Amino acid sequence: MNIISSSASGTSTAVSGSNLAQSKEGQLQVNEIEFVAAKARSIDSPTESPVLRDAGAAVLTGATALAVLRFWEEVGNRALLDQYLLAIHLQKLCRKLVHITVGLVYFLMWPLFSADDVYAPFLASIVIAFNIIKVTLIGLGIVKDDGVINSMTRNGDPRELLKGPLYYACAMTLATVIFWRTSPISIAVICNLCAGDVRPYKASFNPDKSYAGSIAMFLAGFLASILYMCYFHLFGFVEESWTMVIAFGVTSLSAAIVESLPISTRLDDNLTVPLASVLIGVLVFYYIGARNLCCMSADSSDISALVQNQMFLGRF
Repeated sequence: MNIISSSASGTSTAVSGSNLAQSKEGQLQVNEIEFVAAKARSIDSPTESPVLRDAGAAVLTGATALAVLRFWEEVGNRALLDQYLLAIHLQKLCRKLVHITVGLVYFLMWPLFSADDVYAPFLASIVIAFNIIKVTLIGLGIVKDDGVINSMTRNGDPRELLKGPLYYACAMTLATVIFWRTSPISIAVICNLCAGDVRPYKASFNPDKSYAGSIAMFLAGFLASILYMCYFHLFGFVEESWTMVIAFGVTSLSAAIVESLPISTRLDDNLTVPLASVLIGVLVFYYIGARNLCCMSADSSDISALVQNQMFLGRF
């Protein structure tokens, strides 16, 4: 009986010891989880204010876009030092490069903004809104800036700024504040708006446009849309699928067709292309069941959180 009792007592002690070890192990795991959470909070603490983070992102976005714009202004100014014909060709090329690069570089910066700040798209659009004021003042002759005139106009007339460049800036601003980065419409609008413009062969129905130019615009807008879809998908902003690819193709093709029509010459393709992209895009993306067609309805990811999580996981 004593042997049995001792055996039972030993077994009970072993079980108690095992339970104690498991309890300690569990407590250690809880402590580790709490430590990890505390560490995460400490990492997030510098960026707890989304407005502050977005203000910083807006400054960085503005500085980058203005640096690109300033570069092309200098190129436009230097063209005036060359022979007349060379200057004209460089001026037209410079205008196209401004048209392409400024918008797409600005678009690249959107993931820097936070997901939990309703003011993010408004802060993101500050630099473009500033440009609206700037080109308006220069176009009206209130402010003189040869760099802007030489890089943004076809013939060096400041009044040209009140048409294409002004429409371009307004379209970019509205695409930002209305659709933002979770909507495929913003991708379609900005990518089609910033597409190339080459016109070596005249179209029979509009001598101011070209078949090659329309094809180039379609391909450039379509490919840019796909690349930016993949780019924003990396941050969880938009979905990525072949259906989306087809929808972007239809939207870019429609925008290219509208751009080739005489109405785009009478109005301005910087006005008709964004409008066509929005109208056709809404119909096409709604038809395929795309999410978040308007504004920030599910903007739940941001680049700073992803970077912080990767850095944090790398440490532990």
